[in-house]
Amino acid sequence: MIDLRHRVLRAGLPRQTAIFPGDDHPDARHYGAWIDGHLIGCVTLHPSQWQCHPAWQLRGMAVAPGHQSAGIGTEMIRFLESDLSDSPVQQLWCNARIPAARFYQKLGWKIVSEIFEVPTAGPHVKMTKSLAGSARPHI
Repeated sequence: MIDLRHRVLRAGLPRQTAIFPGDDHPDARHYGAWIDGHLIGCVTLHPSQWQCHPAWQLRGMAVAPGHQSAGIGTEMIRFLESDLSDSPVQQLWCNARIPAARFYQKLGWKIVSEIFEVPTAGPHVKMTKSLAGSARPHI
């Protein structure tokens, strides 16, 4: 996972910049997509806070070159949202790179900040999504 993050999100920087604070938290959730045993997509959720309430911070979402724009990122987001259906924490947030913001918007995320600069990764916006009420009722 770290190698994929490094290759896609931190190219040209030291590998350790793709290891994020919270990756080793016991409640962190790491998701991956594989083809023929090769990791082609990854995303991590860290336990966090959003506006003083428990939330999940989405971090390190990456899809390998050659597999981008093939729906893998969408499927990973849908899978993790489904995986959280029984979690008491239903709030998600992330710092999204400007080129990725539209991807998240198509999946129901909202931009909630002005553009800001992350020194190692360029311009970003904060985005959120609440899963509360979006689950299908249990019958």
